[in-house]
Amino acid sequence: MPTYEKNPDVIAKLSPEQFRVTQQSGTERPGTGEYLDNKKPGIYVDIVSGEPLFASSDKFDSGCGWPSFTKPIEPAYVNELTDDSYGMVRTEVRSNHGDSHLGHVFPDGPMDRGGLRYCINSASLRFVPREKMADEGYADYIDQVEDI
Repeated sequence: MPTYEKNPDVIAKLSPEQFRVTQQSGTERPGTGEYLDNKKPGIYVDIVSGEPLFASSDKFDSGCGWPSFTKPIEPAYVNELTDDSYGMVRTEVRSNHGDSHLGHVFPDGPMDRGGLRYCINSASLRFVPREKMADEGYADYIDQVEDI
């Protein structure tokens, strides 16, 4: 079983934007994220801990300006917390082991796929293409990744 943890050495190497988003609960500007238009098969993992978060097969174009997913690949790795900042009540999404701020979840996703929209900052993610998943220790999730 892999070990996922908040790694200070990794945090020290984050870009200023990755640090602001993951460690200071920031939000990248809409339409600017590296993975917004990524359509390759693979998984998205926490940039700090490496824990698997979302599969390409659950990604959809929501038009919101951030990568959107219908569900986590491994629900145990995604914590949902009440966020009442900025005069709004939202549900914040954080990685379980890395404690990275990922984004928010909203109840306006595709109804035929559960109705949720996980609106996630690219800066909190690292994409692992399907062909590298086994080498990087994510072989257990290959069956959840399909050609788009």
